[in-house]
Amino acid sequence: MAISESQLQTWSNQGAIISAQNTHQSIRNALQSYQWSSNIAYNSYLQGSYRNSTNIRGDSDVDLVVELTSGFYSNLTAEEKFQLGMTSADYTWAAFRQDVIAALSKYYGSQHVDTSGSKSIKLLPNSGRLKADIVVAATYKHYEKMKLVAEGMTFWTVPGGQQICNFPRRHYDNGAAKNSNQQTRGWYKPTVRVFKNARSRINTGLLFPRQFPSYFIECLLYNVPSNKFGVSFQSTFTSSLNWLSTELNSGNWQRFVCQNEMSYLFGNSSVQWNIDDARDYVGKLINLWNT
Repeated sequence: MAISESQLQTWSNQGAIISAQNTHQSIRNALQSYQWSSNIAYNSYLQGSYRNSTNIRGDSDVDLVVELTSGFYSNLTAEEKFQLGMTSADYTWAAFRQDVIAALSKYYGSQHVDTSGSKSIKLLPNSGRLKADIVVAATYKHYEKMKLVAEGMTFWTVPGGQQICNFPRRHYDNGAAKNSNQQTRGWYKPTVRVFKNARSRINTGLLFPRQFPSYFIECLLYNVPSNKFGVSFQSTFTSSLNWLSTELNSGNWQRFVCQNEMSYLFGNSSVQWNIDDARDYVGKLINLWNT
């Protein structure tokens, strides 16, 4: 039995955003109250589903980035940096991370600041404030042949020291373009919310939601051709599923890209998805439609 149009339309609705905005403002206040050295500049901004308007009812955690902007990291070699006249900064990402932890602990109390995660600092919820995953990062510039081609952010896992580079602004800009009148006429982001809600209706066992992360679901749909969106949610849902099923079970999945278009979607790095999990996700959605 197909999923009704009214059910899909309900799933397409965006969840509340006021609490996320209030949580972001609270963290901005905490950072601004800290005594920073005069030569340090940073920017804080939402990322993830709240930033990209793909949050659904029941989403609770807020994802934020606090980015050091008074210096930057890059993929240039030492020789290339020398040729471009770049010099090393004294204030590092590691020192910035410690200052952010100190700022949050002083404002909220250390009992509300959890630093046990390897990728983010978790600010625990309290008095209407949502739980927040705060990624402490620094500006990252990606060069090709010594020419700047993209700007993003970078950070290192703690412990482990694995460098992770991401491009949240490119992710946002490309998603907005996909949702535009020129491409999907406003169908893209509502469809992402439909697919995220549908995820919660499939039997995923204990691996849910780690097996099917929201970020990768959004990237998966970014690869669906724009002419598959529109007319109705039932049409968009089935057209997208049929196209994905065909592509993921052929060699074409190797051409899928992340929404930031800076890396392929499938692979073994920390910013890539497992192709078998993607096939499993699409297969389960097809079964959900046919049940």
